[in-house]
Amino acid sequence: MNELPSLFISHGAPTFALEPGTAGPRLTALGRELPRPEAVLVVSPHWMTPEPRVMTAARPRTMHDFGGFGAALLDIKYPTDGHPALASRAVEVLRAAGWEAIADSKRGLDHGAWVPLLHLYPAADVPVFQISMPSRLDAAGAFEFGRTLAPLASEGVLIVGSGSLTHNLHVLRFGQEQDEWSVEFARWIREAVTRGDRERVLRALDLAPHARRAHPTPEHYLPLPIAVGAAADDEAEVLEGGMAYGVLAMDSFVFGRRLHA
Repeated sequence: MNELPSLFISHGAPTFALEPGTAGPRLTALGRELPRPEAVLVVSPHWMTPEPRVMTAARPRTMHDFGGFGAALLDIKYPTDGHPALASRAVEVLRAAGWEAIADSKRGLDHGAWVPLLHLYPAADVPVFQISMPSRLDAAGAFEFGRTLAPLASEGVLIVGSGSLTHNLHVLRFGQEQDEWSVEFARWIREAVTRGDRERVLRALDLAPHARRAHPTPEHYLPLPIAVGAAADDEAEVLEGGMAYGVLAMDSFVFGRRLHA
C-alpha cells in the first residue's frame, strides 16, 4: 500500500459535532478522496501521559470528556472498531525508538478523536486507535514523535494530529465578530505550512504574531508538528475551516497527499 498522507485537524469545541460549519463538509469530502486506510491513528491533547499509551481496545467506547455544552452531545456515539493488531504494532515502533510505550485496552475515544472523525468518516466504518501525547513534548519533540510514528503510514495507517490552530477558550465569542489576533496568527501559520517552512512551524509559539494569546498553553498546537513529522514531505494543502466562536480557527492541513495521490 502506498504511504498515506498525514493530517492536522482543528477539532474546535465539542459542539463541532453538531455544528459542522465550513470545516465539517470539507473533512467529509477529504475522507471520500483519500485512499481507504486500514486504521486511523489519532494523537489528541485530551489524552496526555508521561509516556505514550496506545489504545488496543477492539471496540473503543465514546468518551464525553467535557462539560457545559448541553445534553445533546452526550447522546452522540461514534461506534467504530479499534484495530488491536496495528495498535500493537505502534507499541513496537515506539519501543524501538526508545519510548516506554504501554498498551491500554481500557481507553476509549476522547472528543479530540471522535468529534472530527464524525465528519471525516461519518459512517464510522474505518477502525480507529489513539496514542496519548507525551506530556513533556515541546514543538521539536512533537515533530520527532511524529517521525517515529511515520513508518506506520506505509502499513495503512492514517496518522492524524487533532488539535486546534488557535485555542483560547477564555475569550470565546458567540456572535459573528472575529478577533483580529486569531485571524493574524492563523494566517501566519497557513503561510508557513504552505511554504513548507518547517522551522517556522516548529518555532511558531515563539515567532508568530499573538502566539501566546492564540495558545496560552501549547498542547493544542503540538498535534501540528506531530503531523508534520509524520509526513513523507512538507508539501501541504489547506482545508479552510473558517472561525468558530470568533477565535477558534478551524483550518486543517493535509501533508504529502500529492506524492501519493
